[in-house]
Amino acid sequence: MSQTIQAPFKYIEEIANLEFPTVTQGKLRDLMERNNEGGLSDDERQYLQALVELSERLGLIRGQAKVLLGLSRKEG
Repeated sequence: MSQTIQAPFKYIEEIANLEFPTVTQGKLRDLMERNNEGGLSDDERQYLQALVELSERLGLIRGQAKVLLGLSRKEG
């Protein structure tokens, strides 16, 4: 069953703008570069996979929030 809740516009904006902290972005970039060079340990590879999955999920959530913001702006 689908339910609808009301949320403040600002809250949806904040979700649409969510990003990894700078340190985490740097770590992800470093792990990706080292992975391309074949230089990751098994633990680092697992950590990279977890960060990539989290990044993908965050991207989907941000996209959904942006769609909601677009609909809200058209209605407003």
